[in-house]
Amino acid sequence: MRVIVTGGAGFIGTNLCKKLIELGHEVTSIDNYTTGKKENHIEGVRYEHQDIRYTYDYEWVYNEHPDVIFHMAAIARIQPSFEDPSNYFTTNANGTLEIADYCAKNNVPLIYAGSSSHHSGKFKNPYTFSKDIGEEIIKLYQEHFKLKSTIVRFYNVYGPYQLTEGSYTTLIGRWLNNIERGIECEIYGDGEQRRDFTHVDDIVDALIRIQKQQAYKFIFELGRGKNYSVNEVAKILNLNPTYKSSKPGEARDTLNTDTSAQSLLGWEPKINLEDYLTSYL
Repeated sequence: MRVIVTGGAGFIGTNLCKKLIELGHEVTSIDNYTTGKKENHIEGVRYEHQDIRYTYDYEWVYNEHPDVIFHMAAIARIQPSFEDPSNYFTTNANGTLEIADYCAKNNVPLIYAGSSSHHSGKFKNPYTFSKDIGEEIIKLYQEHFKLKSTIVRFYNVYGPYQLTEGSYTTLIGRWLNNIERGIECEIYGDGEQRRDFTHVDDIVDALIRIQKQQAYKFIFELGRGKNYSVNEVAKILNLNPTYKSSKPGEARDTLNTDTSAQSLLGWEPKINLEDYLTSYL
């Protein structure tokens, strides 16, 4: 199978590329390396330094249609989106429009990475707004242009290849890096905000199942279904963090209660956050 993974040098994209190669597929990554890393490259993957905003035709990748596109590329994280909302919009919305248009015209299935931040409201922050517009584009093309596509929403993903430094990090990656380097860990707010931490291996398993089962025209919520407060995570890691003022645009809680992926795909998330952190330490 010929596969394109946008954002294939990023966190989730790298894990997905690795699994697809293990399964024997022909994989091409398209990434502009804003947050993707060349050190993430997986042997056997063809890497193209391209920007999805300006890539209007994907025929050149294989000289014929790919069999599926996994659209993982996006500018992520909430806080940086307040600093550069236009870049988030052009990448996450306009870039998705270009891919959806190509896939619809060429009958290529598309699996789109949405965000669980959808549930906090599209106007909560520029990041969520841009990802929600991406979802609306997918739905529009499904209804009017026969796009074969499924939307997946990720919940607080962690695991191998996660970012550990800079403004695009998530809690788990940042804290584990700080522990290794002896840097103080910080909590923004009271620490009672809760997150549904989901391991990237479970995410990749769901993505593969969607393609294999041709489960299109669905929205799948990909979260473990159990959440932890930030204070509970600090306790698991034996941390004594510094508390700072809360940041704007953040959801108070995330928790997946939708079981469609379990019932329709046979997907069962297997990796528990506490076990992961304990074994890591």
